[in-house]
Amino acid sequence: MQTLQATSPKNPTSSFQTAADAVRDVVQQHLMPKVSDIDLNGEYPTEILHLLGAAGAYAHAVTPKFGGTGLGLKGAIQSIEEVSKACLSTGFMVWCQVACTWYLQNTANQALATQWLPDIATGQKLAGTGLSNPMKHFADIEKIALTAEPVAGGFRVNGLLPWVSNLGPGHLFGVAAKITDSDEYMMAVVSNDLDGMTLRCNAHFIALEGTGTYSCVFRDVFVPDSMVLAAPCEDYVLRIRPGFILTQVGMGLGLVDSCVELMKRSNQRLGHVNRFLDDQAEDIEADLRIARDRTYALADRLDASDGIIDHQLLREVIQARIMGSELSLQAAQATMLHAGARAYVHGSAPERKLREAYFVAIVTPALKHLKKMLFALQETALTPAS
Repeated sequence: MQTLQATSPKNPTSSFQTAADAVRDVVQQHLMPKVSDIDLNGEYPTEILHLLGAAGAYAHAVTPKFGGTGLGLKGAIQSIEEVSKACLSTGFMVWCQVACTWYLQNTANQALATQWLPDIATGQKLAGTGLSNPMKHFADIEKIALTAEPVAGGFRVNGLLPWVSNLGPGHLFGVAAKITDSDEYMMAVVSNDLDGMTLRCNAHFIALEGTGTYSCVFRDVFVPDSMVLAAPCEDYVLRIRPGFILTQVGMGLGLVDSCVELMKRSNQRLGHVNRFLDDQAEDIEADLRIARDRTYALADRLDASDGIIDHQLLREVIQARIMGSELSLQAAQATMLHAGARAYVHGSAPERKLREAYFVAIVTPALKHLKKMLFALQETALTPAS
């Protein structure tokens, strides 16, 4: 595998600009030539993901103790944003990897973090998230998919977990399961190396096809205590949820940034007629600056919170994620209209941006899920204390 001259993710003094430049080098040299293969042919970019890890893309929300840069969630969001400008499929996989580092960074199981976090933070080990179903379950949207029976030394897990991304043979990912005969849940890190687990590829998508997305079947899978992130996990989920949600905004920021660039490019030829459209590049760009500043500020506040998240901070995180979804949809539609008939050719950049924008709005937590969460927080705030 090719080695890049990139900022070491183990250097805690790395600046945000140096970190972004290292990721940008990988994007320009290695990702840009492969975007069509990833998007249209469903190619999983294994080598590129390793190179992004070597450039520090996954290491910023990780402390130097575990091989990270210590730059914090803002640095993680900027990495996701930089990659998503070129390819949202790969940007999503960067988020998956970052999310798994976030789980391990925040677990009380220090032996588990010590075992896996440095390799995941540096991209030597690839990893997914597996929390789509649990996050929807905890919001009263769907039933939990996995059950965990306590047994000597761990849990026996059963069920089918649909659509976990950034997976492949030996990849790690986080799961949550309901503990049998209990109202409690557990979270763990697992892989298909465990006996009884299989990966199935049973769907094809209109976008994000090259993301290593599989259904995961658990048949009496023994998960040892050494792989458990938290059990019970209610407080742990509350701790990781804001970072899980906020880092996703990086995908939207990157997508919108690239849409603005495409709109400006279209205006070089069609500006005389595009000026009559409601959404202009300058307007989208101004909204992007607001969204970016708000997201970065929230990232700094989450880093400073030390896991103590009040309702107001969570509300603002959810609102930022909603803004990322809605602005992505608006920008992608504007890009299609600016480009005109050329955008309607299969495989065009504006067409890809439109498909990607819907993913930003649909990936868990989806736009409707976020608005449900926001409504619940508002209802809680209005309920008088007993």
